[in-house]
Amino acid sequence: MNIEELREYCLSKIYVTEDTPFDETTLAFKVGDKIFALTNIESKPTRVNLKCDPEKAIDLRENYPDVIIPGYHMNKKHWNTIIIEEIESSLLIELINHSYELVYNSLTKKMRLELEEGS
Repeated sequence: MNIEELREYCLSKIYVTEDTPFDETTLAFKVGDKIFALTNIESKPTRVNLKCDPEKAIDLRENYPDVIIPGYHMNKKHWNTIIIEEIESSLLIELINHSYELVYNSLTKKMRLELEEGS
């Protein structure tokens, strides 16, 4: 997967928006007002930060130490940084889905209703 495929997949998720809240090269994918994926479009190799269940995060880092590391500039307990060119696309898609679901499920009922009404 490359940066364009990552962007396209993230935007294919329901209720997802993208913006650059920190600088012009850091792209954030949000559901509601919460980030579930974060990438710098200029970094080489291309990396993405994804939210992750803490126990699963530890497992992933142990099983894929060269491509999944604690979240860069993020809460290391809840975020992983993944080198996207060096990981199987199917696993990356699974991790994007996991991150999206964690964030979507953490939204308030009111926020979820607002998203549904706005679509």
